[in-house]
Amino acid sequence: MADKPHFVFRDGMTADSDYVQWLSEVKQRFRQCQLKAAVRINTAMLEFYWSLGRDIVQLKAESKWGSGLYNQLSLDLREMFPDTTGFSATNLKYMRRWFAFYCEDVAIRHQAGDELGAGARHQLGDELKMPEIFGGVPWRHHIQIFTKSQKVEEAIFYINKVITEGWSRSLLEHQMDAHLFQTQGNAITNFDTTLPAAQVETAKEMLKKEYDLNFITAEVIKEEKDLENALAKNITAFLLELGRGFSYVGRQMELQMPGGQTYFPDLVFYHIHLKCYVVVELKVVPFKPEFAGKINFYVSAADELLKRNDDNPTIGLIIYRSADKTTVEWSFRGIDRPLGVASYQLEEVVARTIAELNQRKETIK
Repeated sequence: MADKPHFVFRDGMTADSDYVQWLSEVKQRFRQCQLKAAVRINTAMLEFYWSLGRDIVQLKAESKWGSGLYNQLSLDLREMFPDTTGFSATNLKYMRRWFAFYCEDVAIRHQAGDELGAGARHQLGDELKMPEIFGGVPWRHHIQIFTKSQKVEEAIFYINKVITEGWSRSLLEHQMDAHLFQTQGNAITNFDTTLPAAQVETAKEMLKKEYDLNFITAEVIKEEKDLENALAKNITAFLLELGRGFSYVGRQMELQMPGGQTYFPDLVFYHIHLKCYVVVELKVVPFKPEFAGKINFYVSAADELLKRNDDNPTIGLIIYRSADKTTVEWSFRGIDRPLGVASYQLEEVVARTIAELNQRKETIK
């Protein structure tokens, strides 16, 4: 007999801890199912875009049918598939550029294959199929990447970042505008001589050569304290600029010594993936040799007082206005703690420079 009409209420069962755990697992499985379905749909669409771009290149369609090709093809496809988006003339041109960027030139094709691995090299070199890894990146991300990258190596770098770190399009745009590919891993460090070989590359990748601090444009930065206050107020933005894995521990953590002296390291972070503390000192003046001694002292203190048995050695980072590379390298000699230095960029500095130039032009007039 069919049930009579009735309202459904949360009663008639006991929701114990086992049920709650099971429900959580069911929800997680469904989310994974949704994600896999979205990835499959995205991959299928991208494979079509890739094949269409390949056709346009290999058929030399623009030369064969004229400059109006994209408008005509757009009209024909939209008439046949009126409920489908993505067939604008502009998007069709992007499909052609996307394929051509990676595959039109033989040398580029092999470079892309090397970056993506043997399987992708076979696909690109022989059958010109879309590499599987591309399916994990949304189309608008792809457009951002191949239109702003100077070379395939740079594009592959950002593709991997989007996949491994789940970047949104706005974050991708921010990181590309900040030239992450050119700056990440290029900070001056002594990691080669102070860290185990297995950690060196990962630690280098953690640091940038230059940090973009344009999010503190409202502040007037004259002293270290001003810069520190601005970063503390905008800690979320600063964490994003530092990169994945940084967790904020504290600011001006008071360090008392047996002799009564008190010291205050500017900022302390913990890097989840490297499993180590990172002590950051901020400087609004050019690098001086004595800075190395101070950051070395704070790193030693963190190793003694904060580091646990399963943590890796603490890393010290000085973020400064400017520096001479030789001065930094000489200052690090003989120090057995892992240290790095990086510069920063402020929009306030750029704006002031432009204003000064404009003022000079007016004076000349």
